[in-house]
Amino acid sequence: MKFYSFQIVIEKEADDEGYYAYSPTLPGCFSNGKTIEAAKHNIRQAIEQHVESMLTHDQPVPQP
Repeated sequence: MKFYSFQIVIEKEADDEGYYAYSPTLPGCFSNGKTIEAAKHNIRQAIEQHVESMLTHDQPVPQP
């Protein structure tokens, strides 16, 4: 099993009470949550699914 490391960014949503999370290394991979903890949990799941899809389609997984 290979392990990957990704930077994540969490920002307060301007028009909502929640938080927006994304990984600059993985364009198109983003999530959100009502709390920072929920946003962290959700972006982790989104990253796992995004990487799984990339590997399934024989795409390289970017690493910093």
